[in-house]
Amino acid sequence: MNAVADSHDLIQVRGARENNLADVSLDIPKRRLTVFTGVSGSGKSSLVFGTIAAESQRMINETYTAFLQSFMPSIGRPDVDALRNLSAAIIVDQERMGANSRSTVGTATDAHTMLRIMFSRLGTPHVGTSGAFSFNLPEGMCPACEGLGKVTTIDVDAIVDRSKSLNEGAINAPNYGVGTWYWQVLANSGLYPADKPIAEFTEQQLDDFLHKPTTKLDIGGTNVTYDGLIPKLQRTVLAKDRESMQPHIRAFVDRAVTFAVCPDCAGARLNKAALESRINGLNIADCCAMQISDLAAFAHSIDDPSVAPLLATLRNTLDSLVGIGLGYLSLDRESATLSGGESQRVKMVRHLGSSLTDITYVFDEPTVGLHPHDIQRMNTLLLQLRDKGNTVLVVEHKPETIAIADHVVDLGPGAGVHGGHVCYSGDVAGLRASGTLTGRHLDHRAKLRPRFRSPRGFLTISGARLNNLRDVSVDIPLGVLTVVTGVAGSGKSSLIHGSLRGRPDVVTVDQSPIRGSRRSNPATYTGLLDSVRTAFARANGVKPGLFSANSEGACGHCKGIGLVYTDLAMMAGVATVCEKCEGKRFTPEVLRYTLRGKNISEVLGMSVAEARSFFPSGQAHAVLSRLHDVGLSYLSLGQPLTTLSGGERQRLKLAIHMAEKASTYVLDEPTSGLHLADVDQLLGLLDQLIDAGGTVIVIEHHLAVMAHADWIVDMGPGAGHDGGRVVFTGTPADLVSDSGTLTAQHLKEYLS
Repeated sequence: MNAVADSHDLIQVRGARENNLADVSLDIPKRRLTVFTGVSGSGKSSLVFGTIAAESQRMINETYTAFLQSFMPSIGRPDVDALRNLSAAIIVDQERMGANSRSTVGTATDAHTMLRIMFSRLGTPHVGTSGAFSFNLPEGMCPACEGLGKVTTIDVDAIVDRSKSLNEGAINAPNYGVGTWYWQVLANSGLYPADKPIAEFTEQQLDDFLHKPTTKLDIGGTNVTYDGLIPKLQRTVLAKDRESMQPHIRAFVDRAVTFAVCPDCAGARLNKAALESRINGLNIADCCAMQISDLAAFAHSIDDPSVAPLLATLRNTLDSLVGIGLGYLSLDRESATLSGGESQRVKMVRHLGSSLTDITYVFDEPTVGLHPHDIQRMNTLLLQLRDKGNTVLVVEHKPETIAIADHVVDLGPGAGVHGGHVCYSGDVAGLRASGTLTGRHLDHRAKLRPRFRSPRGFLTISGARLNNLRDVSVDIPLGVLTVVTGVAGSGKSSLIHGSLRGRPDVVTVDQSPIRGSRRSNPATYTGLLDSVRTAFARANGVKPGLFSANSEGACGHCKGIGLVYTDLAMMAGVATVCEKCEGKRFTPEVLRYTLRGKNISEVLGMSVAEARSFFPSGQAHAVLSRLHDVGLSYLSLGQPLTTLSGGERQRLKLAIHMAEKASTYVLDEPTSGLHLADVDQLLGLLDQLIDAGGTVIVIEHHLAVMAHADWIVDMGPGAGHDGGRVVFTGTPADLVSDSGTLTAQHLKEYLS
């Protein structure tokens, strides 16, 4: 007899309205692999991440005491009538793993912790506890670099103009301008004259100004902590990670600071005692610097009963990293240098060995950055997670992953206001026959070009040796579409970004995230708002600043955001529409000014397509036309950047760079986040750039883009030290007919 408990086998979503979801209700089978499809902006992420995963995490947080909840991030309740039969959700997304230089692949996967314990037991000479092998603990870190592996040197002449006095602004560093607090402490210290040029300081005065260690001084009757300029900068600026710095601080660091390998530990991060302890001739730094595939072989060669359980776990972790296609990484690789796809796969490894079942795992395009050869391995891992009794929800566009789904939910039919509906829910065979955009494109195949464009010259790369490149020399044809491909870790990015970035007339559109707050939107990010504000100002004879929601025209109640965020202390915070401006973001006075019958709030509420008609000429029309060309016609001008999907953000960047009229465009996986139907539009856009006289170089794994190319550079044959070579250059037709590379095999299969 079936128990009532066995009947909860469906996640029931009722009335979901998060972002553009149009009152969506559906049932999702538990302990199955469900793939969510649909064009970029159709509502996939809003349903999976913004509704199901968000509510699961919010409800788990509510099980903690109010005291603990006060330390946790505030998660608002999603806009949905009901969610039933949820299980605990683990989100495995493409967010970078943080910019902390102390975080490495080893620390993020716990493999480094296991190595430390193993060395504390088996290493000779014996050193002590596992903490003695940690570069993040005082007992293990190199004292010279404090466990960072690198030391910094400040160029004094880059930050101090010796011909000027402090009063004349001798210090050229952020936050040290005349009159600032930092400047006042230095200028009023009494240790040296503030009105004398630095060049005229005595030796003692110069030493006090630049290097004096922390001391207490009485300045104007106030006890103040004083540091010399160099130690002060070391502590307040250089102690932070470069990636987390504001752009102007980062520019200062790049100009004034030199980073070098620590001479004491040679970059190993550890002290002398830790580096002298060895197992089979290798110390722990040697192990961490090895390619993970080689380290796995080393771990399998050790046989000692005293650490048998630990060794089994370490081997399993390393084998999983190899199996997931990350065998080319090393454990000492900083987490901040990983791509979004690599970060996601590293996070995935942490869950593969878990004993937990009946968990909901949520993945955001797990195939991003993967060669078709690696996608097969990723599919195997997704199925393994399902077969352990978990519910696996995947937002994905690649037909290879859609094909293995037990259940498919297709959202659309369009994007933005034209999306947010469930177009199909069922198995893959039903999707093919459904007539939806996804169903029609599932078996769609791009064809080889009937005629390949002829190069009008070549861009030469010679002797490239960055990372794993083996003295690579290759000619990239000009005036054509070149696709650089190869398995993950084969050296594609090292070859192209390492050799072409910074060359004149080369514009790079990469995967780095857009920096911006909830105030940032397509209008501000593209510079379109400047033209709009100027047009409003001219039409009404007032200042342009009035039409900025970040300036004097902003509603005073919500500070121009349109929403009021309320902190409910022990419960999740709530965002409500501002009652003063009703979400319009501006003061009533500003909203009285119009341009052709529309106020500034109504213009920012327009879609790109509507605004393009509203601004039929000029700079605004040019910007809007570029947004239209990259397939973002449905976006609202005032939509916060924080609500855009990864694919939308990348195309927004491409639209901006198209204005630069560069001769060579380098795109890094532009198909990320793109639906199969959108890929055709992207290929049309790339052809447009080439027809206008440009050269397009694309780092890409998508087989449709390879088939459409004029020229292919295939890197390999493997990853890491098994890659770093050019294994083929030529037309896609030659690749398919003459080459035996992994790429050739998959492209041949795709075209057949």
